[in-house]
Amino acid sequence: MLTKKELKLLTEVLNLEGVKVSDKHQHKGIGIILKIESIAKESICNICGTKSDRLHQNHQQIIKDLDWGEQAVFLETNRRQFKCEKCNKPFSEELEFVKERRKYTKRLAAKTIEEVLADDIRSVAKKGRVTEKEIERMLKDASKDLSKVKPIGLKRLGIDEIALIKGQGKYCAVLMDLDRSKLLMIIEGRTKEEIKKVLREWGSEVLEGIEEVSIDLWAGYKSLATEMIPNAQVVADRFHVMAQINQELDGERKKEKRKIQAEIKQAKTPEEKLKKETILAGITDSKYAILKNKENLNDKQKDKLIQVQDVSDRLKIMHQLKEEFREIFEKTEKWTDGLLGLGKWLSTAQKYFVNSQSTIYRWFDEILAYFDNRTSSGVVEGINNKLKLIKRSGYGFTNFENFRNRCLLNWHFNH
Repeated sequence: MLTKKELKLLTEVLNLEGVKVSDKHQHKGIGIILKIESIAKESICNICGTKSDRLHQNHQQIIKDLDWGEQAVFLETNRRQFKCEKCNKPFSEELEFVKERRKYTKRLAAKTIEEVLADDIRSVAKKGRVTEKEIERMLKDASKDLSKVKPIGLKRLGIDEIALIKGQGKYCAVLMDLDRSKLLMIIEGRTKEEIKKVLREWGSEVLEGIEEVSIDLWAGYKSLATEMIPNAQVVADRFHVMAQINQELDGERKKEKRKIQAEIKQAKTPEEKLKKETILAGITDSKYAILKNKENLNDKQKDKLIQVQDVSDRLKIMHQLKEEFREIFEKTEKWTDGLLGLGKWLSTAQKYFVNSQSTIYRWFDEILAYFDNRTSSGVVEGINNKLKLIKRSGYGFTNFENFRNRCLLNWHFNH
């Protein structure tokens, strides 16, 4: 029989609010079993809110808790059922440390989730503390709690997307807090209605507090932001604008390569064929040399860029224009300087970047808005890379719901 002092010490070590340890047993091969009981003599009816001390039934339960060192710990508790004095209906008391109908403590669930986020479901379950089904239930419980949480202090919202399955046209929308580099929600699909549903759940107070929304160059996101987030400035993400420039430059590279290959086949003399083959050699394998930021090129890529510039005046000019366009966003601080820089670039580039010029004109206001606060989805790249890593590795998740749960929990527990 344990003394009062020993029981008090065990209660302090257990550190669970509202309960005290009344006994302790240790079983070889099982672990420590602590018998606990509620300190309160009454409970509140979950139907009408009336306090009652009228005991109706006792329900003995065994609940898993955090290990003590190498020892597994189980809590033997009496989850009492009371009868309400007012509505005369039975109700079970609420135990703060365990969710209803769960056989493990909240803190064990939190610890298990942390381990799963660093590893995977199967590996954590193999430790023997909890089963795979229990882990999946823990994840769903935690995700439900997260889905009810509205963003706090959200000022700059980023909307982007990632491919669920590469090459199959299946995308999911990603909503992010750009100031905190935090994932807010990942949505199965990217339609306006699917995103609207999430924004409506956030409520007008959250939406009216958003000052800027950074999006890619899709009109659907633009109209969504205008409709749902009335006080926000819509900003075209500079990296997506740059991607448009790079896409057109790479298209021209491929076009020139095909043209030279055709001319080689049609060459009438060995001298003409050799000349064309020299041009082709300069253009071949030049993709990264002309698309990468100039200052990030390695020595081999620098040499290749020189070769391209030697054999193709058009690619040389387009590469130079690409670098000039990037510098406008890298070095321009003032809105007026951004306006002048873009205007000058558009005038010079009209013969070379026909498609990009058209896109920039259509999105000019949103692109120019970048220079107000230099808002971009630059942090999105890091978030998307992490999402892709989660998707590739699987971590024991086989459907979108589990994938989304893991993504949201990762930011909740690790940020």
